[in-house]
Amino acid sequence: MSDKCEENLQRRKKMGLFDRLANLLGLRKKEVNVLVVGLNNSVKNVNFTAFDMSGHDRHRSLWEHYYKDCHGIIFIIDSSDKLRLVVVKEELDMLLQHPDVAGRKIPILFLANKMDLPDSLTTVKLVAGLGLERIQNKPWHIRATNALTGEGLQPAIEWLTDQIRDIFINKR
Repeated sequence: MSDKCEENLQRRKKMGLFDRLANLLGLRKKEVNVLVVGLNNSVKNVNFTAFDMSGHDRHRSLWEHYYKDCHGIIFIIDSSDKLRLVVVKEELDMLLQHPDVAGRKIPILFLANKMDLPDSLTTVKLVAGLGLERIQNKPWHIRATNALTGEGLQPAIEWLTDQIRDIFINKR
């Protein structure tokens, strides 16, 4: 393997989840254009503005300032941290009950990150543990991911893009 290939591989391993998402979408900035080709070969653009809202306690109060104007939510779960599952469920419940979220059909993409680690929870166990089956007024999808390799991210973002296009652009 050439030095340049090895260097690129090492750099990709160090990238965080949002860096990987930005690369998958083709750009390295907060607002990106995603090309969506419909069944009738028409082309539409979907603009994504991503707000990286940390899950740390001191940042959670900021989340609600973004609910009113959001068209989709990416909820990242550390599938290897079984002890935090109760806290994650409480955070999710607060999000779903917020007035700016509760009455709106906002698609929610759950990224079950760190699925490559031993003893990580499966998506089936996460669905049960978080009670995702009770979410009935919003489309939701859970996808096993690995932010270091990018595994699972592209189909997840494609699902979210399709949902946003159908709900907010095509207004279905």
